[in-house]
Amino acid sequence: MKQNEFTCISGVSTRLVPYCHRHVLKYHGWMQSQELQELTASEPLSLDQEYEMHGSWRTDADKCTFIVTSAMPKDTYLSAADEIELMVGDVNLFLNDADDAMAAEIDVMIAEPSARGKGCGKEAVLHIMHFGITQLKLHRFVAKISMTNVPSQALFKKLGYVKESECHDFGEITFAFDVDTHKQALEALWLETKPHYSRYDLPNKM
Repeated sequence: MKQNEFTCISGVSTRLVPYCHRHVLKYHGWMQSQELQELTASEPLSLDQEYEMHGSWRTDADKCTFIVTSAMPKDTYLSAADEIELMVGDVNLFLNDADDAMAAEIDVMIAEPSARGKGCGKEAVLHIMHFGITQLKLHRFVAKISMTNVPSQALFKKLGYVKESECHDFGEITFAFDVDTHKQALEALWLETKPHYSRYDLPNKM
C-alpha cells in the first residue's frame, strides 16, 4: 500500500515500519517454521516467491503491511542492519470486504519467541488500528484467527473484539471490532502506547 510507504509509527515497545526489500530474507526465514505456518494458516513460499509477494504488498491498494521491530530510544541512530536485527514480526490490514469499503481484516504475527508475552502484539495491533482509523478512515476491523491460536484469540478479546462466528471447515474464529462503539476505550489505550508518527527514510534496499 502506497499510503504507508514512508510511515513509521513508534510506541513504547515497538516500531512499525513499511515492509521493504531488505526485510524479505528474515521474513522468509520466519515462515519456514511449521509452528508459524499453522498459527497463521500460511503455506511456505520459495524465496523468489516471497520477493514477488513483497512487491505486490508494497503496491496493492487493498493491503497494508508493517514490519514490527523492537523500540529504540529516541534519536538513536538506526542502520538498515540494526533494523533487521530488531525485527520481531509483522502486522497487516486487508481491505477486502466487497460490501464495506471502510472495513478491514487485521492480523498480527510476533515471530521471534523472545518478543512474545511482552506486549509487542498488543501495541502493534493498536498502532495499525490507529493508522487505519486516522489515515484510511476505517470504522470496522475483523480478525480471523485459528481455533488453535489461543494467545491471539486472547489478545483480540482483551482489546474489545467480539466473537462473531466460527468456521469449522477452515478451523477459524472470526472476531469483530466496531470503532464507534469502542472509540473511548481505544483512545485510552493509545494514551498508554503513545503512537508517534515520523517519516521513514531508510533506503529501500540494503
